[in-house]
Amino acid sequence: MTPDPLFDFTGKVALVTGGSRGLGYRMVKALAERGADVIVASRKLDTCEEVAAECRALGRRAMAHSVHCGRWDEIDGLIAAVYAAFGRIDILINNAGMSPPCPSHEMPESLFDSVMNLNFKGPFRLASQIAHRMSEGDGGAIINISSSGALTALPMVVPYGAAKAALNAMSVSLSREYAPKVRVNTISPGPFLTDIAEAWEAKKRETQPVALGRPGRPEEIVTAALMLASPASSYTTGALVRVDGGQR
Repeated sequence: MTPDPLFDFTGKVALVTGGSRGLGYRMVKALAERGADVIVASRKLDTCEEVAAECRALGRRAMAHSVHCGRWDEIDGLIAAVYAAFGRIDILINNAGMSPPCPSHEMPESLFDSVMNLNFKGPFRLASQIAHRMSEGDGGAIINISSSGALTALPMVVPYGAAKAALNAMSVSLSREYAPKVRVNTISPGPFLTDIAEAWEAKKRETQPVALGRPGRPEEIVTAALMLASPASSYTTGALVRVDGGQR
């Protein structure tokens, strides 16, 4: 692929958590196809390695790393490994997350903590540590993947929506704290046909109560991610980009 100069990531190093499947996989491949070296981070090393191998086949340097993105010690290990191998990170996409349904009044503390850790506590640690390093170097771009559940009612997964709302607020504050060398933005996806959609009713996989009337295809996240990651978007920070089909 010959990249458009506005979306040429040749020589850039991109770290994507949750990068072995779903939206994360699409973003990893899109960056690699446009010249970026990539780190694929997720809990299952074998699936990360499969994606890394695909990126190496494109002529890119690619690293697979197993990490629980809700645990600070493992996050710190990921950061150390990436800087040892690549020397820097130019693009961070905080994409790992989960939202197991549970009635709010029945939710055990352990599940509440797991949801908050993976969707907010871990991304805070990763973004803040890498933003600090970026600010002391040549700068960079951080993209936090939120959810439309932070902006609208989402019964049965209330802690998830709350954690993503915290992620939205975090992005705005970090964009000020580490400016001007580091840009921090948020993508707010709506319903997408990733692996989690396999558990949906058949009708929900075809129609959704959004303006476009349907769920998103995973590849439809790519343009928003490339835009926010691109150095050409040098005047965009603290923004929230909704990719939700026009959700109310």
